[in-house]
Amino acid sequence: MTIPSRISLLTLSLLLAACSSPPPPAAGIDTPTAWQGAVNTTQPWPDSQWWQGFASPALDQLVARARLNSHDLAAAAARVRQAQANAVIAGAPLLPELQLGLDGSRQRLLRGEGNDQLDASSSERTSTSFGTRLSASYEIDFWGGLRAARDSALHSLSASRFERQTVELTLVSAVADSYLQGLALDEQLRIARLNLDNARDVLRLVEARETSGSATRLELAQQRSLVAAQERQLPLLEQRRQDNRVTLATLLGDPVQALPGNAEPIGALRWPQIGSGVPSELLSRRPDISAAEARLAAASADVQVARAALLPRLVLGADLGSGATTFANLFDSPYYTLTAGITAPIFNNGRLRAQRDLANAEQQELLENYRASILAGFADVEKALNAISGVERQRQWQDQEVEQARIAFDLAQQRYAAGAETLLSVLETQRTLYLAQDEQAQLKLARLQGSVALYKALGGGWQAGQELAKNR
Repeated sequence: MTIPSRISLLTLSLLLAACSSPPPPAAGIDTPTAWQGAVNTTQPWPDSQWWQGFASPALDQLVARARLNSHDLAAAAARVRQAQANAVIAGAPLLPELQLGLDGSRQRLLRGEGNDQLDASSSERTSTSFGTRLSASYEIDFWGGLRAARDSALHSLSASRFERQTVELTLVSAVADSYLQGLALDEQLRIARLNLDNARDVLRLVEARETSGSATRLELAQQRSLVAAQERQLPLLEQRRQDNRVTLATLLGDPVQALPGNAEPIGALRWPQIGSGVPSELLSRRPDISAAEARLAAASADVQVARAALLPRLVLGADLGSGATTFANLFDSPYYTLTAGITAPIFNNGRLRAQRDLANAEQQELLENYRASILAGFADVEKALNAISGVERQRQWQDQEVEQARIAFDLAQQRYAAGAETLLSVLETQRTLYLAQDEQAQLKLARLQGSVALYKALGGGWQAGQELAKNR
């Protein structure tokens, strides 16, 4: 080969290597300029300790316990360490590989004349040899396949770190949501017991009037039926409360026996004021979107790896060694060997091209997943904003409904005691009051859960830039 042809080949190789790692394809998603739902523009974006916005020391302790003890989070951290090891493995071929060997052998001819495959012979039946060798091998990365493999592993490492943050965000959100459900069930139990006491008071009044002949047996049976219905609500709510405690304990990585009881009413929690920013910020604020982007970048690098496998490979080698028949003279006869070899695929029944097509198809799949994760992120925020706004409007009217239902029940009870009202009115106002109070507790829970959902939809204060800087 002439010198100009060598220069041309080298120039071509460098050009191919320079363009060997194309960026991943763009998502192609139009980002909205603003959220459709009602937003809070006076508050900053949530920070990484967002659960403290509820002003609940008990919740703070539960979150700290879950982050320390969660098995799901520990498994995600182990996956990050696996990705770190894979990145080291993938980057190793970019530098020469060195191996040092030391060997010794002893051969003795037991009988006969021997043959040319043996070191020993009839004249010298015992042969001893010692040798040492330092070997180096290096593949010239003409086509960028090795660098692409390393880039793929590094992108996968970033994705694993982002996915760990996603697991943590999901865990903390689940702990907060489960804790709030427990507080709401405690409130519903309190309301059910209060209404049961009211129903029993009315029952005693009906029994007294039935004894005196001013109430019928039908009225007595109706009130007893209402009391029984109220009694039935208690074990149902207690069962749900215990199930909730089991769920919360599982999230914490503890048996339910180790879970402390709730020490605060749901009304003691603060309504967080959450700034939602603009949609374009969400792309760098949600770890699941960043993870999908990193997986797409890794797949793009895998495409280049598959393409490079279709091209020839040039491997250089060098050996430095020495040998002798005695160990004392091991280094008296040093030698070196230089090797170079080119291998190119000729026939593999389409396997390498199929691997390239597979890499292209996987890249397309991850591109669609990336696009879907962006749209899902936008939808999560919109739903959370809509839920908070809708519940707030309902709560304003629900408070009035509860107040008027309480007034109606008190008046109906007083008028029935005075004989100016039928028991049917008392029964109806009792049911209305209970349902209104129960709905009020559920709306409190829905409002708090809406805040948790919005925190989670906004990424829980996570930022891609901070994560990358932390892991450098």
